[in-house]
Amino acid sequence: MLPIGTRRTSFNNTHYQPTLGGTSNFVFTYNREKEQFFGLLQATPGTESNLLTVTKNGQVYSYILKYKEQLSQLNYFINPKESIGNELPKKIKEKPIAQPQSTYTNRIAYFQKFSAFLLKSKYESIATKRKKGVKLQLQKMVYNASEVYLVIEVKNKSEINFEIDYLKIYRTNGNKKRKASFQKLEQKVINRYEMPSQIKSGQKKRFVYVLPKFVIGDNERLMIKLKELNGSRKIVLKN
Repeated sequence: MLPIGTRRTSFNNTHYQPTLGGTSNFVFTYNREKEQFFGLLQATPGTESNLLTVTKNGQVYSYILKYKEQLSQLNYFINPKESIGNELPKKIKEKPIAQPQSTYTNRIAYFQKFSAFLLKSKYESIATKRKKGVKLQLQKMVYNASEVYLVIEVKNKSEINFEIDYLKIYRTNGNKKRKASFQKLEQKVINRYEMPSQIKSGQKKRFVYVLPKFVIGDNERLMIKLKELNGSRKIVLKN
């Protein structure tokens, strides 16, 4: 219970909304234009009342008020421990929205299985390019569902191991001699099956690239570019 004559009260938050319980002999004033720590509580003789205050951060304070002629303490600093609760709901930690999985991610097992089947089946040479003892060969181009599978073989007849930097697939359109009309568009690779990191001297490796289905137009060509890591050898195969 707070005995009241005229006193200044300080809350540890910069904004509050007071409610006085029904009687006119108590008045609580504060700056409504600018947030401050202080409010002024005044009283005249009369019946008891109550003061309910809510601070900006939701802390609730409640006091019973009673008029007293003489005050032993004029200023009160309210401790946050005196709060009787908080009116603001606790923040619920939102669960991250699950991102839809890629259609390709769900089909990796199928890509691997069909690629393995292609490597075991008979092959034929569609296009071949040889350079500095390294042979790059496109052996199959198979359309299946919404993908196209490329069976590729790299054979190293040189005396130096061939470490692969990258093997990229392109669709080209136009005449390279006329740069204004020549276009080279790299194709997205969605799966690689048994792709080697190097082909040792005297070895050959067969592997499969899986790409989204595309169709080579009348004026287009398929290009496969193989580049050596930490070396100068580069083989470009065109079909």
